[in-house]
Amino acid sequence: MAAACTTTGNIERNTAGGAALGAIAGGIIGNNVGDGDAETGAAIGAVVGGAAGAARGRQQDVNSGEGTRLKQDAAGQQLYYDQSAGRYYYYGANGRTYWQNGGLRG
Repeated sequence: MAAACTTTGNIERNTAGGAALGAIAGGIIGNNVGDGDAETGAAIGAVVGGAAGAARGRQQDVNSGEGTRLKQDAAGQQLYYDQSAGRYYYYGANGRTYWQNGGLRG
């Protein structure tokens, strides 16, 4: 279900990886510093790592052109490029996405 949020999955993948690495690092640091609370350190590390991972995934999408407005069609509709499909799409009034030819995307 999380992979359905973006077409590339970069944000989801990097959020999960960042949270896991942050939790591990936070647990180790929390265990060895201060009052030795590994659980709190792991929780804080997971939040910080997840946020950093999400930011990195979003930047990857921006760099690849995913989710960025690239052009407008003749009617002035903003079109976005799905790099993995090699096609343009747009957002309908209902919030769903459609391919440039009007077919439902995804």
